[in-house]
Amino acid sequence: MITRIAGGLLLLVVLAVSIAAAWFYRPWSEYSPAGYQAAGDPARLVELSQDMRSVFPGRTIQARNPEPLPRNDAPLEVSFDWQGETRTLDQYLTDSTSLGLVVLHRGEIVHESYRSGANPESRLTTWSVAKSFVASLIAIAMQEGHIASLDQTVAEFVPAYTGTDYGDTSLRHLLMMSSGIDFVEDYSAEDSDIRRLFFNAFIFERDIDSMIMEFERDTEPGTELDYISSNTQALSAVVRAIYGMPLADIVEEKIWTPLNMTGEAYWSQNVEGDQGIAVGYCCLNARLVDFARFGQWYLQDGVWDGERLLPEGWVQLATRPNAPFQEPGPDAIYAPRGYGLHFWIPDNPQGEYYAAGIYGQYVWVDERRDVVIARFAADPEWGARTEETFAVFRAIAEAVSSIGESGDE
Repeated sequence: MITRIAGGLLLLVVLAVSIAAAWFYRPWSEYSPAGYQAAGDPARLVELSQDMRSVFPGRTIQARNPEPLPRNDAPLEVSFDWQGETRTLDQYLTDSTSLGLVVLHRGEIVHESYRSGANPESRLTTWSVAKSFVASLIAIAMQEGHIASLDQTVAEFVPAYTGTDYGDTSLRHLLMMSSGIDFVEDYSAEDSDIRRLFFNAFIFERDIDSMIMEFERDTEPGTELDYISSNTQALSAVVRAIYGMPLADIVEEKIWTPLNMTGEAYWSQNVEGDQGIAVGYCCLNARLVDFARFGQWYLQDGVWDGERLLPEGWVQLATRPNAPFQEPGPDAIYAPRGYGLHFWIPDNPQGEYYAAGIYGQYVWVDERRDVVIARFAADPEWGARTEETFAVFRAIAEAVSSIGESGDE
C-alpha cells in the first residue's frame, strides 16, 4: 500500500515537473520564459541589442514612403580631452562597446559607421529612447486636436484608469517624470518594480496596463523628478486610446510614414499578434539612420517636408527644464543631467538635448551647430561614461560643423 502511494506521489511530481518544464521552454512556440530569462545574461547584451525579436515578440512598422537622407561623407577624425588625457573617438567607441554611429550636419549624413557585428540594416533597440517617441505621439495628438491640454488626466482618455492614482495624473506630470507614483526603477535589483513589470508582461503575459494601474502615489505630483518607466507606459495607453490602434501602427502612421523613414522597424510587445500590448517605455527597434532622422525632425522644430507635425513651441517645451528640479548641474537628482518632457538635457547646455536609453543609446541634438548624432551601444558601464559621452558628442559636433564652415569659404 505504502509503495503504491509513494509511486503515485512520484508520478505526480514527475508530471508536475514535466508540465512546468514544458511551460518554461514552450517547444511549440517561438518565444518562451526560458528565452526571456536568458535575455538578462550580460554576455548576450550585444546580440540582444541587435535582434530583440529573436527573444521578444514584436509588431512590424512598415516603411511606406522611404526617402534616404542626402549624404556628404567626410573623414571624421575626432579627439577630445578627458580627465587630463587626450582620447580619440575610436578609443571611446571601442571602450563603450558601440554598435553604430551616425552623424548629420545640416540634414545630411556626414558619417556612418558600425561595430560589434552591427551594420546599416541592423534593427538596433532603443531601450528608453522609445520614451521620446511616445512623447512625440502625445504632441502629435495635440497638434491634431485630440488633446486640448497637457493638464488633462489619463482617465479622461482611458476610462479603465478611473479611480487609480495613474488615472488622476496629468499628462504634463507624466511627461516631466514627476507623477509622484511609488515605483522602483532599479535594473539591477531582482525584485524591483521595473524588472517585475517587464518580465511579468512577457513570462506570464500579464496585461501591462492592468499592472500599471496597481501603483500608488507617495509624493505630490509636480514637485520632484523621479524617472520611472511606468509613467511612459501610461502615456502610451493614452495614445492607444486616442487612435484606437496598437502602438506600432500609430508610430507607422504618425511618424514613420510622414518622416519618410527608410527601413522597416518593429516595437516589442508582450504577446505575438493583435492581442499583444507594446512595452511603451522601451524597445522600438529600427535602423540607426532612422533614429538620426528622428533627431533631425526635432532640430527642424517638428516640421518635415514643410508640414508641421508637432505643435509650435513643443520642441522648446520638451527639451528645456519645466521646473527648477529639472535643471541640469552638479546638484541635479540625476547629476549632471537635467530633464524636460521625456528628453534629457546635458550640463551647461548650449541648445543641446537628447533622447537616451540604458546601455548607451543616444539621439543627441545640437541646435547651435546644426548637428544630430545617433550613437547606440551595448555598454554595461554606460552610466559611468555619461560625462565622457557629452565630451565626445560636443567634440564631434564641433569637428563636423568646422568642416562645413571650411567648405563654405
